[in-house]
Amino acid sequence: MLYTSTRNNSIKVSASQAIAQGISEEGGLFVPCSLPDFSLDKINSMVEMNYINRAKTVLREFLTDFSEEELDYCVCGAYAAEKFSSDKIAPTVNVNKNENILELWHGPTCAFKDMALQLLPYLMTVSAKKTADGKTIVILVATSGDTGKAALEGFKDVDNTKILVFYPALGVSPMQKLQMVTQEGENVAVCAIEGNFDDAQSAVKSIFTNNDIKNELAQKNMMFSSANSINWGRLVPQIVYYFSAYCDLIEQKRINLGDEINVVVPTGNFGNILAAYYAKRMGLPIKKLVCASNSNNVLTDFINSGKYDKNRDFYTTTSPSMDILISSNLERLLYHVSGENADMIKSLMSSLSDEGKYEIGEEMLSKIKELFAAGFADENSVKQTIKEQFESFGYLCDTHTAVAVKVYEDYVSNSGDDIVSVIDSTASPYKFSKSVLSAISEENSDISDEFKTVDELNEKTGAPVPDPLKALKDKKIRFENICSKENMSEMVFNLLNI
Repeated sequence: MLYTSTRNNSIKVSASQAIAQGISEEGGLFVPCSLPDFSLDKINSMVEMNYINRAKTVLREFLTDFSEEELDYCVCGAYAAEKFSSDKIAPTVNVNKNENILELWHGPTCAFKDMALQLLPYLMTVSAKKTADGKTIVILVATSGDTGKAALEGFKDVDNTKILVFYPALGVSPMQKLQMVTQEGENVAVCAIEGNFDDAQSAVKSIFTNNDIKNELAQKNMMFSSANSINWGRLVPQIVYYFSAYCDLIEQKRINLGDEINVVVPTGNFGNILAAYYAKRMGLPIKKLVCASNSNNVLTDFINSGKYDKNRDFYTTTSPSMDILISSNLERLLYHVSGENADMIKSLMSSLSDEGKYEIGEEMLSKIKELFAAGFADENSVKQTIKEQFESFGYLCDTHTAVAVKVYEDYVSNSGDDIVSVIDSTASPYKFSKSVLSAISEENSDISDEFKTVDELNEKTGAPVPDPLKALKDKKIRFENICSKENMSEMVFNLLNI
């Protein structure tokens, strides 16, 4: 399988090249030139497999320049039992009737990013040996909270890599910040920025395509790559868990082979739902992809109108991983629904860069509406949903999952489309303990101390506290850097000591 760029489809590279490079030279994103076809028989053969073998079955189709031994090394290393608190890795839990929660947060950082970022370092190491000529790979990451810690944990002390993470100083939860600033590892560095996630992401993309900076790194035998979902190696592992969830539903006798399901995804950067789109394109029987946004509802407006406009108020919400107005992975979807028109995508992305907006035509919009539905949940709705899910069904969800549940309920109410559905749960509620506790308890609790809040939430709900979060309590803070978005490139050099 070969990969091309959304902005120049004369480019053809291997999976290893796409993963090691991260982003195409002209700023486009790598996409597969074709997609594998999964028949119902093939899906059925996966039902009795464990997660590791399901992952190998999907990934082998995309990583065709990896040997079977290399694939086995990567997948078995990433999803080793001791790293995950569930032996199912990503269990599918029935909450109520046709509502099933896909829990993606049982990994070492308690967020769905572990599903990809435990695997990416292995993919990157194998890819670099094939393509990077012994260079040190500098992983540059912008994070809205969860990607940062998951990437740091995945890449810590990996040979021939360094990882630099930038996060918005006021845009992550206390627990997310603690996870990053206490990170261990000799090859890691963390820095807050004065700005929001979009500022950090735009600066990272600018650094990636700056020839002067790249040449400076090359003189030190270094090269940039990405652990954000702009890197295909971050996105492809996410396709796996949609196939796995479908197999779980068959195993649980909630559906029969061939039955359609709906998939509901809380998303800001559009990567997690794009993985479900690829699964659908490959043959997984998904009827509707429901895109759930918080108050930063730029994606809802786009899917409903065809107009993408980031020139709007930015809200800092209780679901910070979705506080995003520039959804990078949407570029990949636009490339596919435009008939792989790279010139059009280049023009749309140029308009987004210059004017902060673009608009697509009726034909493309019609294709998107056929595939996707979209809705959003404001802060009051999120709070109410957390309370209702716990009081009605005994299920404690975090703020991001609550966004998805609320949008799912609205979708069913408005459409009448009440088939079996999978709702992504993207983080442990304990990563956002203050918001979750205030949602389920009307008592005036002292929630100024993060770990007292965790203890109180545990006492009130009985939901177990993940061990990795417990362990943060006595960890030493290692990183207190802060910079402006304009000085991020200078900070990159400082953190690399060059």
